[in-house]
Amino acid sequence: MQLSARFLVALESFAAAWLVACSAQPEAMPDSTRIFDNPQRVTLRGYDGDAMEPFITRDGRYLLFNNRNDPSVDTNLHYPERIDDLTFQYRGEIAGVNTHALEGVATVDRDNVLYFVSTRSYATSRSTIYRGNDSHGQVTGVEPVPGISKHEPGTVDFDVEISPDGRTLYFAEDKFSGASPKTADIVIASKRGNAFERAGCTESILRRVNTDALEYAPCISADGLTLFFTRARIGFGGGTAIYMSRRSSSSGPFDAPARLAAIEGLAEAPALSPDERSLYHHKKDGPKYAIYRLVRQ
Repeated sequence: MQLSARFLVALESFAAAWLVACSAQPEAMPDSTRIFDNPQRVTLRGYDGDAMEPFITRDGRYLLFNNRNDPSVDTNLHYPERIDDLTFQYRGEIAGVNTHALEGVATVDRDNVLYFVSTRSYATSRSTIYRGNDSHGQVTGVEPVPGISKHEPGTVDFDVEISPDGRTLYFAEDKFSGASPKTADIVIASKRGNAFERAGCTESILRRVNTDALEYAPCISADGLTLFFTRARIGFGGGTAIYMSRRSSSSGPFDAPARLAAIEGLAEAPALSPDERSLYHHKKDGPKYAIYRLVRQ
């Protein structure tokens, strides 16, 4: 999600398998790459509002997204059904998840467990990452994901991505200084029973991904070897860009990331198709946010 809007909502509205071996770095990637190219806008038939934070379900049938994450609107989760790679028929809001708080950033594993971000209980629990069982747009058993939150005032977890096998969570964690984001970094957590546990090697694994800029909106390949994410720079001359980083093993560190050169403008939130031949993201397109697709070259 667009960083400032999401977390001003969270703070203002409330007043305020372990990854083992930290091995050597692989060879660095180039500064930019066109491994994904030919960006085209996605058509959502029957829907004309803002569309952000895309995610393609593991069977390829649905595109999950949320509307604009702005304090002036009720941000909810929606699901269109696939007609083709660039065309989806709107089916409505996802039932069982939406409240008057912010709900967004849906991601689903192969067992149809849906994870998403909600600010509904932040004031009391400091938790923002939830999950529930998804059945074609109807979600049941919604609960906070245990083991994620640090329960620290001014710290917000967001932009969650579950690995296809449901064993690893990638999410971004932001720390605020007043009403402004001070840091935003990607964190890895591994499933332990019914809960998740932050991986002890996260800092080493992501040391070439997390920087003094803001890193968020992670997206992981099925084999765990390629990470996509958004980077935003703070201050004069800042902006957003989508990057990718690779590693040689599922327990090793990611290499230096490369910017996806075909993506321009205010773009965020990468999401792979199940066959990993397409990459979706949202982008400011005139007055609204729209979803775009790129094709692997």
